[in-house]
Amino acid sequence: MAKRLLDFRDATALAGIGYTSFSKDSGVSTLTLACRAIMSALDDAGLGPDDVDGIATHRVGDSAAPSLVGPALGIHAPAWHLDQFGGGSVSHAIVGQAALAVAAGIADVVVCYRAINARSEFRMGSAPNPSPETQYLAPYGYGAPVQQFAMYARTHMLKYGTKAEHFGQVAVAQRAYAARNPRALMRRPITMSDYLASRPIAEPLRLLDCCLETDGAVAVVVTTAERARDLRRPPVLISGAAWGGGDSFLSPGEPTVTAAAALAPRLYGMAGVGPADIDVAELYDCFTYSVIVQLEDYGFCAKGEGGPFAASGEGPPVNTHGGFLSEGYVHGLNHVAEAVSQLRGDAGERQVAGAEVALSTAQPGHILPATSALILRRG
Repeated sequence: MAKRLLDFRDATALAGIGYTSFSKDSGVSTLTLACRAIMSALDDAGLGPDDVDGIATHRVGDSAAPSLVGPALGIHAPAWHLDQFGGGSVSHAIVGQAALAVAAGIADVVVCYRAINARSEFRMGSAPNPSPETQYLAPYGYGAPVQQFAMYARTHMLKYGTKAEHFGQVAVAQRAYAARNPRALMRRPITMSDYLASRPIAEPLRLLDCCLETDGAVAVVVTTAERARDLRRPPVLISGAAWGGGDSFLSPGEPTVTAAAALAPRLYGMAGVGPADIDVAELYDCFTYSVIVQLEDYGFCAKGEGGPFAASGEGPPVNTHGGFLSEGYVHGLNHVAEAVSQLRGDAGERQVAGAEVALSTAQPGHILPATSALILRRG
């Protein structure tokens, strides 16, 4: 197994990233958004549609499928494609699977995208293909992710003494990064007083604990490390990629431990690094609580210490683009794209000096009982 992991480590790279603008009403279809983001990513890499032989996305019945996006771009016979059912928990798995396809020689250039009209069309919790768990949750009033995560946040508060101000510090810190990000939807700095005054959505979570329902798309280009070195941008190597299952609402288990806790050792082992080696962390922040629990489950601090740890400012910089709380919520891939920018050194005013290794994570597995993550390295 060790030999196989070493063969995968750093064999593939992210060679380009692309975005559409983020908004509350894109005025176009998810097909159009996907094509725009992919073309932007290909241009960033110095490639074109003729170079692409693989396409991947994840969706929950709320976006254009690869079988539509490919022909729209003139890609009529891809060697490989992936149309993964699932939300944010599988967002990084599609990049990992693309890397596997490239490393295995099945495809040479794969574009991974996520395109959503999550504000103007299918709002979170209202997509046409709900999780099977919905039938058991809806009778008790748990119809939206914020209600579900609120239960976990409250449990963490009761068990470990986590305070609202700990959640608030996550929101305040990420907004400070967003103020330096011209792409961010929310750039006005906020204070702890602003946070505490924001209205409750599902106690203990307030408005400023919640990510931004966003219309937009993000795409990344995966190819071999060797080819990436000959392209337009400095390559960002994929050192580790992991995905797998865990406990959900209907499973027994400790509610303050996510699937990330089981996945993290595999991920770090694959990449040959540990938490102390991470220079920048893009942690899935559908809600502030998810950042705190991932600081624990990815090993930056002990279980139960995530709140004080986040408030202390210790550890690596987290969500340097403002995250889903302030940049915009594109269901996971904007974290990957920001990690690439940080490692290429082109993140502008929010650049983390000397960033060499980044962790980027998916939804940690509280709703869909799965998660995924990447460790990336400057090429």
